Amino acid sequence: MELRHLRYFIAVAETGSLSRAAEKLFIAQPPLSVQIRQLEEEMGTPLFVRHPKGVRLTAAGEALMPEARALLDRAGHLKDRLQGDGAGGVLSLGYVPSASSTVLPQLVRLLRATHPGLRIELREMISSAQTEALVAGHLDAGIARSPGRHPRVVAPAQMDDPFCLASPAAQPPQERAAIDLRGFSEQDFVAFTRHRGPAYFDQSIHLCARAGFSPRIRYEASTVHGVLDLVGAGLGHALVPQSAVLLGRTGIALRRIRSPSQDQVLALLRRKGDTRAAPQWLDEAVQTIFAQMAQRMATEL
Repeated sequence: MELRHLRYFIAVAETGSLSRAAEKLFIAQPPLSVQIRQLEEEMGTPLFVRHPKGVRLTAAGEALMPEARALLDRAGHLKDRLQGDGAGGVLSLGYVPSASSTVLPQLVRLLRATHPGLRIELREMISSAQTEALVAGHLDAGIARSPGRHPRVVAPAQMDDPFCLASPAAQPPQERAAIDLRGFSEQDFVAFTRHRGPAYFDQSIHLCARAGFSPRIRYEASTVHGVLDLVGAGLGHALVPQSAVLLGRTGIALRRIRSPSQDQVLALLRRKGDTRAAPQWLDEAVQTIFAQMAQRMATEL
């Protein structure tokens, strides 16, 4: 597979027609058809469904589209990546959805202020996918909910972010003592959708099992915001990261739980020994933000 195959694939997908794509690319239609067939053979699956009025993407084609765009974009900025210490180049950063309202806004503002020439590429990904992308060289760094258990991945900055219990409430609780989850064994729970957040789901189940019960899950949502929306609607309790207190949601009480798991963290992940793509200033920026977040969490929860 060559980059031209991906350019041709994107052109056909965007126009929905081989003939219109050929005009856009300034090539004849027959060789374009050959290039698309070669790409499909390389991928081992059809990427388009042909019909009388043109073509449409198959499920495999839909999955390839964002990856193809990302690869072409990275190839287009390859020269920038090879110059300097990264401060004026490109930083490809993955992040878990829960970081989009806590770590990410502060980090982006800080990097833009200190390195205005830096181009920041953002990709929402679960923690395990970030580790795989880092090892494969598709990411420069990631904000994950795991310290990165891989020999080629390091976590130069991390912050404890154990789970707490979110409950429907008109006002914040007056008692700040940690609660025992066993007292909620007969209550309804809102959970993270497992295929969208496997780490969240598994950690929640583990905490309840350690407390001696299996949670009665009535509703599911794929993000922290979605889970808190359902809790705020009075549909049940939920186990969420303590950093959720920084979201400033009303109608929800967040309370610490006794003996939370010790491996629940927010972490900056990087490839081991990769100091060019994600230099020291990135480590320091995330360390500063984590310290600020931890201080606020200790005050508000």
